[in-house]
Amino acid sequence: MEYPLAYLIISLYTLALLLVFFYSLAQLNLLFNYLKHKRSGAHGPLIDLSKKELVPYVTIQLPIYNEAYVVERLLENIALMDYPLDRLEIQVLDDSTDESVEKTALHIEALRKKGLDIVHVRRSNRSGYKAGALKEGLAIAKGSLIAIFDADFLPQKDWLLRTVPHFGSEEIGVVQTRWGHLNRNYSILTRIQAFALDAHFTLEQVGRNAQGHFINFNGTAGIWRKTCIEDAGNWEGDTLTEDLDLSYRAQLKNWKFKYLEEVETHAELPVVISAARSQQFRWNKGGAENFRKSVRKVLAAPHLSWKTKFHGVMHLLNSSMFLCVFTVAVLSIPMMYIKSIFPELAWVFEVTSFFIVSTIILFICYWFTYKNTQGKGIEHFLQYIGLFFTFFSVALGFSLHNSLAVLEGHRGKRSEFVRTPKFNINSIKDSWKGNQYLSKKISPNVILEGLLMCYFFYGMYIAVPLNDFGLFPFHFMLFLGFGFVFFKSLSAKI
Repeated sequence: MEYPLAYLIISLYTLALLLVFFYSLAQLNLLFNYLKHKRSGAHGPLIDLSKKELVPYVTIQLPIYNEAYVVERLLENIALMDYPLDRLEIQVLDDSTDESVEKTALHIEALRKKGLDIVHVRRSNRSGYKAGALKEGLAIAKGSLIAIFDADFLPQKDWLLRTVPHFGSEEIGVVQTRWGHLNRNYSILTRIQAFALDAHFTLEQVGRNAQGHFINFNGTAGIWRKTCIEDAGNWEGDTLTEDLDLSYRAQLKNWKFKYLEEVETHAELPVVISAARSQQFRWNKGGAENFRKSVRKVLAAPHLSWKTKFHGVMHLLNSSMFLCVFTVAVLSIPMMYIKSIFPELAWVFEVTSFFIVSTIILFICYWFTYKNTQGKGIEHFLQYIGLFFTFFSVALGFSLHNSLAVLEGHRGKRSEFVRTPKFNINSIKDSWKGNQYLSKKISPNVILEGLLMCYFFYGMYIAVPLNDFGLFPFHFMLFLGFGFVFFKSLSAKI
């Protein structure tokens, strides 16, 4: 190996580690914000819903697309919502192309006969996908407030009574609630998804919102002020995460967002890895697309503090961290050879070993979110240790898949909005086998993930002849993570 190549590998490796380190520092700052907010418990002015003349008109939008397994459950749940019927409208924004359309129409008609103001909105095409459906519904919406729920969400009957009052200030454009998980303990896959989402909905959303930094409407389980949507430029379908896009456009126009950690809205997690893969791809590519679309506007905004700009940039770069992690992983084995061949560069490895602190910071941050949702004490802490490293390993296993999504987003490559299949899974006894919406095609990426599993097994193997075991735990987690994703992806096609 020549010096120029060695220096190139070292430079890329160090740069990726540095970006991950900055991300971990941002998370640590959010932890401080989170803990400070928990102690304060402050709330803004509230609407008194006991005064009939103050009760806002609410439109509930339900965007659905081929949801045969969950649409009836969704409609029955929404029909139970406790709110004055003369101030409530329900829009079923149905872009479905299968037999579920007829079933949905019949169910809507039955609910209408019970006195609900519910309409079935159909389009001739899926232009703009979910964003297009929401925009079309908004044009005819009666409400001044627009609540949105995806098909797999089941809000409590008092959900509107707990969220609508927070629009007491005219500055509030969005109220977002925390996601709960109906099937958290169904499998390892659902547990680690819940683990990651809990961190987002506690540490990140609270930590950012508490200091007035940018947060995002999460696509569902939240309410928009109609005038906020219109003022921000309405829904646009040029990214795969239309929720993040509109969130940033609204906040750049000085609309305030309110996040309610105490209001939990239950939803179903993907139970099969192909569904999780499609969801991860959409979220991560959409994040990169929004970085392209919004980062310059964030940096140029004169009314924003440097701290808000920093957190905004790191927020928009969230998905890009997978690319950094994947770079570190792939280059870690060549780095072992460089260390062996060029002993005069040993100091480089002493410096880069410092970045283990990034993992330590994330371990601490995630513990605070875990104990807030699952409980504290030594027993929960021991469970947390196992779950953290399981999550870390599987996240590493998704790094190729998610990095490709990020690269597509940064390149501006357009792709279709692929919705996540729903299953109506309520217990361990329920099966996802036979779901009509699941794809049986094996992605070429799965084969690459299998090869990467072998690559990192080789990384563990060469530790012996090189007498260098510093990266052995890292390579072991990479081996397990890519192995998990590879074998789960194959078994899901059988």
